Amino acid sequence: MDDPLFDQLTDAQREAVAHVDGPLLILAGPGSGKTRVVTHRIAHLLQLGTPATRILALTFTNKAAQEMKSRVELLAPGKPVWMSTFHRFCARMLREYASLVGLDPNFTIYDASDSHNALKHTIEDMEFDPGHFSLQQIAGGISWAKNNLIRPAEYEPRPGSVLGAIVHRVYPKYEAKLLQSSAVDFDDLLLHVAALLKDNPEVRGMLDARYRYIMVDEYQDTNLAQYAIVRALSIDVPNLAVTGDPDQSIYGWRGASLRNILEFEHDYPDVHVVRLEQNYRSTKRILRVADYLIAHNRRRKEKTLFTENDEGQPVRLRIYPTQQHEAEGIATRIASEILAGRRRPRDFAIFYRVNALSRAIETSLASHGIPYQMVRGVEFFQRKEIKDVIGYLTLLANPRDDEAFLRIINTPVRGIGRSTLERLRAYAATKRKPLLEAARESGLVADLPKKAAVSVARFVALYDRLSLLAAEPVEEILGHVLAESSYQETLERSDSEDDQERLANIEELLTAAREFDERTPGEGHLEEFLEDVCLVNETDTWDAVSDRVTLMTLHASKGLEFPVVFIAAMEEGLIPHERSREKPDQLEEERRLLFVGITRAEEELELSQASYREFRGQRKMTVPSQFLMQLPPEEIEKSQANWGPGVVRHYDEPVPDESHHQGEAWEEPEWREPSPVSAPAAAAPTAAPLAVRLTTAAELAGDAASASPDIFHQGMVVRHPEYGLGKIIALGGSQGQRKATVAFATAGQRTFVLNKSPLKPVK
Repeated sequence: MDDPLFDQLTDAQREAVAHVDGPLLILAGPGSGKTRVVTHRIAHLLQLGTPATRILALTFTNKAAQEMKSRVELLAPGKPVWMSTFHRFCARMLREYASLVGLDPNFTIYDASDSHNALKHTIEDMEFDPGHFSLQQIAGGISWAKNNLIRPAEYEPRPGSVLGAIVHRVYPKYEAKLLQSSAVDFDDLLLHVAALLKDNPEVRGMLDARYRYIMVDEYQDTNLAQYAIVRALSIDVPNLAVTGDPDQSIYGWRGASLRNILEFEHDYPDVHVVRLEQNYRSTKRILRVADYLIAHNRRRKEKTLFTENDEGQPVRLRIYPTQQHEAEGIATRIASEILAGRRRPRDFAIFYRVNALSRAIETSLASHGIPYQMVRGVEFFQRKEIKDVIGYLTLLANPRDDEAFLRIINTPVRGIGRSTLERLRAYAATKRKPLLEAARESGLVADLPKKAAVSVARFVALYDRLSLLAAEPVEEILGHVLAESSYQETLERSDSEDDQERLANIEELLTAAREFDERTPGEGHLEEFLEDVCLVNETDTWDAVSDRVTLMTLHASKGLEFPVVFIAAMEEGLIPHERSREKPDQLEEERRLLFVGITRAEEELELSQASYREFRGQRKMTVPSQFLMQLPPEEIEKSQANWGPGVVRHYDEPVPDESHHQGEAWEEPEWREPSPVSAPAAAAPTAAPLAVRLTTAAELAGDAASASPDIFHQGMVVRHPEYGLGKIIALGGSQGQRKATVAFATAGQRTFVLNKSPLKPVK
């Protein structure tokens, strides 16, 4: 085919890219270039004259969607195709058709902790005792129903199921509470859209026509709701192309159905199937190990992976006495490779099954001065201080959100206690009003002391002042929230190290808001920012450019690749997880998870096991993972770490009796002296110390005409030649339009364009 778009493609890739009309199934093994195929196919459709608005590409992570956008932009500049995660696509559809499912367009998306609180308050309002069943178990039952497209009125408990009977009673009330607050949980995003398409044929037909070509990446990870949505959008125009690999289906625990990809040919009998079996990532040895392991699974589609890469080194298996030795062994090897100049820190990744296993590894890396990053992106937005501040923004965007109201009305402390809130909630329930509206009538609430009513009224007044700013850039709104609520001042006055860390985290949130504003210039984007925050993925904060070792779970590693990969804790109960015991389907998923981890390695792979491990407060002798017995022995280089540093013994040599070494320490290797390895160790400085250094630089500049806009930060004290001392309470804009709102003791609030203002930072 004489087309530059096809020049760098293999025959199988060309076949997939050239397919235009009709269903397409691309079975893509790991490292087989499926992102290249998806993006080139989109570019080919655009080249044929298909309008960009007629193409929809869905995937599972924000990073994958952004990567596809970037590549398509290079191949077909100026033709923005909608590439999105499933949940973000559904959120946008619901904003467009909110009224059809009983929501307002400004609805709130609840994350797991918000949903937990809403469920807790639902059960409290019902005055219902769920017995020995936890909120988590009830939430799991509701989530299962939603993922299986069972709405509250359709839910029927299984005969004899006590938990099912509780879910049957609570589910309708919980859903009613969400609708009352104009809120949805993660599962609702999918359920509401699936229901919207089912109940409104005209809307379904219109969307089917709107998206003439639909592409779904990682199709093996779709659940029933996602399957129903894609199916409904591909009835009239069945140009559905799905890409996936049954051997990489690792999300059954959250509802993903392997059947969706295994039975795609049954759903679409005239489907065209393309197999991408050439691996461009890993060495031959790594690929053979992965292939040998996954062949033990029964529920899969046969494929033969091959590569033209080098043979490579054997896969290493190291046995350590304890997890401390394991962590030290991994850190020692990484440090020696860096010191020798053979590798950079970013070349290494360390995977584990659960986050709790990272502590010993972090400690050893830090002791060697090795820079590292933890991929736990979601956790930043679960910190209390971040949830608090986001709570203010949420209530500004959606005044009906009772959970946001309850979170912030006494944060920071305003003297509004539990009894006040209970009376307010009772009044709101009687009047069938959102809590914010009830708070406006605090003087009418029975038995509410006058002092408490005044405190509630002051909060409402604060809310009303902030609501006037709801259309401003997000960074500016955040600044006013922090200043006028006294949240930032409360932390600044504290001598607690924890509070100073919280302050640094809030500054990071301000940075995130500024970056968002730069990506989406203009006003009125608050809901979009909150959507970004709620729909963050675990790998969204992973920095691929930073020169640091990456630590992450096996689940988070999906879609990534590294020259050198370590997989720790190859032990029964961890890999495979204890939940999979005596459950063949779950055991197969655990094997697929290890397969995913192995195939992230490009050049070197090292597996490790500790003979003894402290986990969940107990020190136990471990049992080697059964998966180790399912690897090709001729490809594995086995060795056993002795109790001393850096001593490696052959695998079949006897292990020293533990009792002889109880007091023996793992000594520091001789090379561990101050070295260049510490130089790249410093991660990007946080906003606070960076601002301090820049402020000092500005002071040294003395009488310079104006300080750089980038040195100013939230809460900074500044001097104006006419108004005197003031404090920055909000920042907004970027580059030449960077603005600061300053509160002066004598002149009130003034706003300045920073690169034109005479403001000076004050130490």
